[in-house]
Amino acid sequence: MKSEKTKMLNQEYYICWDQELTEERERAKDLLFEFNNMKPSERCERNQIIQKLFHSVGENAWIESPFNCDYGYNITIGDNFYTNTNCTILDCAKVTIGNNVLIGPNVSLYTPNHAMDAEERKAGYEKSLPINIGDNVWIGGSVTIVPGVTIGDNTIIGAGSVVTKDIPANVIVAGVPCRVIRPITEKDKIGLKTPVHNNEK
Repeated sequence: MKSEKTKMLNQEYYICWDQELTEERERAKDLLFEFNNMKPSERCERNQIIQKLFHSVGENAWIESPFNCDYGYNITIGDNFYTNTNCTILDCAKVTIGNNVLIGPNVSLYTPNHAMDAEERKAGYEKSLPINIGDNVWIGGSVTIVPGVTIGDNTIIGAGSVVTKDIPANVIVAGVPCRVIRPITEKDKIGLKTPVHNNEK
């Protein structure tokens, strides 16, 4: 018989109050409590906790406190990741974030859906769908991304948007629900020389 965790990871309906899942959420919350109460100057110690928590972390990642997630082990982030304060990632399904992604304050990524039927919802049934974010994406403050969404490379999501469906690459999007405003073009360049990061040769 499948465990509730296996069902969760297979994107099937599962009971979220299962003992194994509850214990794994508590483990994550304990690590997050420690992380969120550290000084920003304790960089190495903060990074060690994120390494324990996440499935995979690229180079030069920085997460401002407070940060919250459900499990952590379903989160993969690429190089040069930055998220501002009050980011919440409910990672009951996989959340995959590419390289050079910037996330503004108060952004929420939600993978779980509760059951529609009230009795089933009361019993704790959920079904979770993955979220995928490409490279070089900028997500403005107070954006909400719902289960099953994919966001293409280089895209900008305007502040306050609610993303309910897939977003293509190389566009500016905004709104509730979020929609494409226009493509990003050569005219959007400010024409300044791009600096070389310290970690680049």
